Amino acid sequence: MHKVLRAVNRVLLALIGLILLGVGASVLLGGLDLPRRWHFGMPDHWPWTRAGDVLLSDHNRTRWTGEGWWWPVVIAALAVVVLLALWWLLSQFRRHRLGDILVDSGDGQGARLRGRALEDVLEAQSGSLEGVERSRALLTGRRREPRVRMNLTLAPHADPADVLTRVSDEALAGARRSAGLDHLPAEVRLRAVKHRAGRVL
Repeated sequence: MHKVLRAVNRVLLALIGLILLGVGASVLLGGLDLPRRWHFGMPDHWPWTRAGDVLLSDHNRTRWTGEGWWWPVVIAALAVVVLLALWWLLSQFRRHRLGDILVDSGDGQGARLRGRALEDVLEAQSGSLEGVERSRALLTGRRREPRVRMNLTLAPHADPADVLTRVSDEALAGARRSAGLDHLPAEVRLRAVKHRAGRVL
C-alpha cells in the first residue's frame, strides 16, 4: 500500500505540474503579446493569444448559470474534489499497520499471528536492552512479507552501534524465528533521550 501511495503521489504531482505549466505558458504567451512580437501564429481555437484576452469571458462564465442543473452539479463536483483532497492529505499521515501475518504451521493451511502481538514482543525485547529507554514497533507490508519500523529512544550513555547489533541479533531474530519468517526487513530509527547537561562545580 505504501508503494502504491507513493506512485499515486508522483503521478498526481506530475499531472498537476504539467497542467499548471501548460496553462501558465499559454497565459504568458498572450499576456506578453509574444505571438505578435516574435511573428508566429497560433491555432485559431487557441485562447489568450493577445494581451487584452481574459482567462474566461463573460459568456463562458455565465453560459449555464440560468440552467436549473448548473449549481447542483457545480456544488457536487466541488464536494467530490474536496473529499478527494482530504483523503489524499490524510493518507499522507496515516501509517498502514498490518493487522496480522500468515505463519507456516506445517499443515499446509497456515495460521494467523496478530500484528499487535508481534509488535508487543519486539517492543518488550528491544526495550529491555541496555541503553534503550523507550521502544516503539510498527508492523507494515503484506501478510506474507511483513516489515518492521522501530523507533528507539536511547539513554545518553548508550552506544548506537551496539544497540543496533543487539536489536538485530536478539529482538528481530527472535521475532523472525517465532513467526517462521525467512526474512523480516526492519527500519530502525534512533534518537537520544533529552537530558540536562551536567554541572561541574
